[in-house]
Amino acid sequence: MKYHLGFINDSTIILCVLLSCTVKVMGQPLSFPTFLQPVGVADIAVKTKTSPADDATLDVAPNMMTLEFPSPVKLVKLTLHNEQRDWIEINFRYSPSDKKYYHWDLPTLAPAAYYTADWAILSDSDKLVRGSFSFSFGSEAQPPSAVRAAEEALLLQRYGDPTIRYVPPPRTQIIINQEPPQFDPPFTIELRNSSDN
Repeated sequence: MKYHLGFINDSTIILCVLLSCTVKVMGQPLSFPTFLQPVGVADIAVKTKTSPADDATLDVAPNMMTLEFPSPVKLVKLTLHNEQRDWIEINFRYSPSDKKYYHWDLPTLAPAAYYTADWAILSDSDKLVRGSFSFSFGSEAQPPSAVRAAEEALLLQRYGDPTIRYVPPPRTQIIINQEPPQFDPPFTIELRNSSDN
């Protein structure tokens, strides 16, 4: 005789038994994918406020960058680079204290198609969460998303496969009609018989 209690069925019982065995065999708790994590961890990146805002187009270069998280966190990484992946020194240093609001003074930023800030935090449950935001500035600036879309369309048109990333070959010099180089040895070896000594 089988008893069914609401949503509990044979499949649920088998799944529970397998999970408990897996945890015992692995010796550590299971890590669930992002969509199964608690709401506080999964959408920290979505609820984080940044200045400049993501995909913002500004009139002039910003002189400050800020991050405001929904709850206090440990910021473990913050980098800034332009569209060519040239890194900008912003003097980020890790601090073990939990804070909700972070800000940095920026150096004078050179003109570029756009800049991207990448960050990573440890949430209150010690989960690593990553995020990024991009911005551009200047009288002819376009939103970073539009610049990226144009770059991807060009690559698609050129190579036909969006998963292929084009890397330009290194510059080479071709020299024609040049005599082969002459090298003088640094020393001369003289061979003598031992009887000559």
